[in-house]
Amino acid sequence: MPELPEVETTRRGLAPYVVGRTIRRVEVREPRLRWPVARGLPRALKASSIGSLERRAKYLLFGTDAGTLLVHLGMSRSLRYLAEPLEPAAHDHIDVHFEGGGALRFNDPRRFGSFILTPKPAAHPLLKDLGPEPLGDDFDADYLWRSSRNRRVAIKQHLMNGHVVVGVGNIYASEALFRAGIHPQRIAGRIARPRFEPLVSSVRDVLRDAIEEGGTTLRNFVGGDGKPGYFRGSLRVYDRDGAPCLNCGTPIERRVLGQRATFYCPRCQR
Repeated sequence: MPELPEVETTRRGLAPYVVGRTIRRVEVREPRLRWPVARGLPRALKASSIGSLERRAKYLLFGTDAGTLLVHLGMSRSLRYLAEPLEPAAHDHIDVHFEGGGALRFNDPRRFGSFILTPKPAAHPLLKDLGPEPLGDDFDADYLWRSSRNRRVAIKQHLMNGHVVVGVGNIYASEALFRAGIHPQRIAGRIARPRFEPLVSSVRDVLRDAIEEGGTTLRNFVGGDGKPGYFRGSLRVYDRDGAPCLNCGTPIERRVLGQRATFYCPRCQR
C-alpha cells in the first residue's frame, strides 16, 4: 500500500498541474471502490475549480468550490496527470477532465481506494480521529512517550497506530526503529523517555528521505508524474532478511508482528 511518502510524492507531483484548474467533467467507469463513488459526484464537481491540494495521513485533499475531495490511492497503483488523452487501460476507474485539456486518471486494480466529496474534511469519519502528522510540530518525543504509557503493545505496532501518529506504515516503521536502535518487539510502555528523542528524529528523517527520493517502489506504485520512487535502494533492514546489517554485519532477521513482516538487526536494536 502506498504510504505517507508515496502519497506526499504524488501530492507534490500533481499540485502544479491541478491547482487553479477548472473541472470540465468527471468520468466514473467503475464506482465500486472501497467506499462507492457517490452518484452525484460528477455533477457536483462539474465546473468547480481546484483551489488547493493538501495531504492528511494517506489521503489527498482536493479543495474545490463544491467541497473537499478525499482521495485514497488504495492498495497500489496511482493517481496521475495526463497532458494528452490516452485510452483507459484495465483498472483505470476514474478520469477528472479539465477545461483547456489534461486529466487526472485514477488506477486501482483492487478497488481499495476512495473518491469522497465532503464539506468538512476535519469532521469526516475517515479523518476526525487520526493522530498528529509525523512531520508536524505536534509529534515530538514528549507526545510519543506520553502516548505509550501503560501500553503493552510492541513499539512498532504503536508507531503504526493511526490514532497515535499517522502515515508511519510498515516499511518506514521498520526503518525508523533500526535507525533509532530500538527492537521492534520492545513493549512501548517500557521504553524510557530518553529513547523517544532518537526515535522521533528517526521517524522524521526516514520519511523526509523517502519523500526526497520519491517514495519506495514496491509492486506497482508510481508517483503523480508516472515515475517510480527510488527509496527502496536506501532501505537498511526492510526486505533484507538474511543480508548483513549495514552497521555491524549481523544477518538481518524477519519476524511476523501484528500480521506484518518485520525486519531488524538483533545486535543493533535493543
